[in-house]
Amino acid sequence: MFLNPKVIAAVEQLNYRVTVGDVAVKSGLELQVAQQALMTLASEAGGHLQVTETGEVAYLFSKNFRSVLQAKFLKLRLLAVWQQVWKVLFYLIRISFGILLIASICIIAIAIIAIIIATTLSNKDSEGSDAGDDVGFGGFPIGWIFTDWYYFFLPDPYADSPKGSPAKQGSMNFLEAVFSFLFGDGNPNPHLEERRWQEIAKVLRQHGGAVAAEQVIPFLEQPSAGQSVDDAMLTVLLRFNGQPEVSPDGEIVYHFSDLQTSVEADRSAPTAPFLQESLWKFSHASFGQVLGAIGLGSANLIGAVILGKLLGGISTTAGFLGFVQAIYGGLLAYGIGFLAIPLGRYFWIQWQNQRIAARNQSRAQWAEQLLYEPSQTLTQKLTFARQFARSTLVDDLDLVYTTEKDLLEQESENQAKINADWENRLGFSTKET
Repeated sequence: MFLNPKVIAAVEQLNYRVTVGDVAVKSGLELQVAQQALMTLASEAGGHLQVTETGEVAYLFSKNFRSVLQAKFLKLRLLAVWQQVWKVLFYLIRISFGILLIASICIIAIAIIAIIIATTLSNKDSEGSDAGDDVGFGGFPIGWIFTDWYYFFLPDPYADSPKGSPAKQGSMNFLEAVFSFLFGDGNPNPHLEERRWQEIAKVLRQHGGAVAAEQVIPFLEQPSAGQSVDDAMLTVLLRFNGQPEVSPDGEIVYHFSDLQTSVEADRSAPTAPFLQESLWKFSHASFGQVLGAIGLGSANLIGAVILGKLLGGISTTAGFLGFVQAIYGGLLAYGIGFLAIPLGRYFWIQWQNQRIAARNQSRAQWAEQLLYEPSQTLTQKLTFARQFARSTLVDDLDLVYTTEKDLLEQESENQAKINADWENRLGFSTKET
């Protein structure tokens, strides 16, 4: 049976005692999915059901339930191992592009030097053989090749480190910066849908499980032309098992009874007024690292072009130069792609950011209208929605049944509670009678 990792994380974050509504709010999952996953988790991890007098259900888990699951399922153990292995593999993949760049430059430089030497010897021209150390063969700056290579493996100590970025600026070495320059640092909104539904669930719960569509629209994709705000609420109704309620004036509000029950009062931070997407950034590498990548990429491409011309003047197909001739197409393609890919990505990012900015602005306008300029119709809808709002806490004192204890023991405890209640009301002990 599949165990949803989002539900496992939600149970841990909610202190191991939850309702279905709690898990749906925390994880952003659909209520039906959250309920099924929670029942599966309780079954496999030895969780307990708790039922109140009003029929509300809560799930209780031991704090070591993850260890119980890992001991029970080999798949979870293998997944945990793979996650650690993948971190190492992905790091090797990231630095491989920088290593390829350096290797390409070295191969091109050595090949150019070898061709110059071969040409010089064949012409028996000894002039220029007494060149200084910094000039090298044929005027090529050999000393530049043997630079301080440790720089490429260490983070830039002078870069800024803004908080909250997917990959903090200055937290990467040069080899990682090359990958960032080529492909960026990933989607700035990697969990947008999950965050969207978490925020919507918080809005529903903070308003007692009863809202107007205008309170939720700032977190949804904006209605298209010809689509009303109530049409956009259909996905929310389906996900959280809601139902529409019609006012006497014909206005529609939405009631989500399953989100009105929780094991504790809502102490979560207030939601943002609207769902704001982060803009794409070209690279989180430092400015100096980006300039270094551009400089080396340009040197690599120029060197590949020069090498191509030199290879055209020789016929050697053996040894090191023969190997270079065989891979020259790859060297040239890598040199072109190293600069072409970031250039194309730059223009793609500008296009994406324009769309993101437009969506953010649209959501902000809906939120502003709700907070500062509500119409008379909207005010009436909000007033009508409050009639359905409520919040129910599943308290230990209200329990009439839990799978933690034997049924007879629970019945005895419940009877003791009843006797204690009557004693408090009558002012004397029932045992004395």
